[in-house]
Amino acid sequence: MKEIKATMAGTVLNVLTETGKSISAGEMVLMLESMKMEIPVEAEAGGTVAEVKVNIGDFVNEDDVLILLED
Repeated sequence: MKEIKATMAGTVLNVLTETGKSISAGEMVLMLESMKMEIPVEAEAGGTVAEVKVNIGDFVNEDDVLILLED
């Protein structure tokens, strides 16, 4: 499984994907808010979303796993 991780600490503003959806590398999958700035999180690799591990409003730390992808 591939992991999409948080690039910095922040609050989840929006989840732009769902379980079962096929995504491609570079696709924006989530939006974080940190220090009043919106930070897009993009998939580094393509695949099918196996699990979204966060919800809107959750606080995440840098390197926390946000989404799991299957090949």
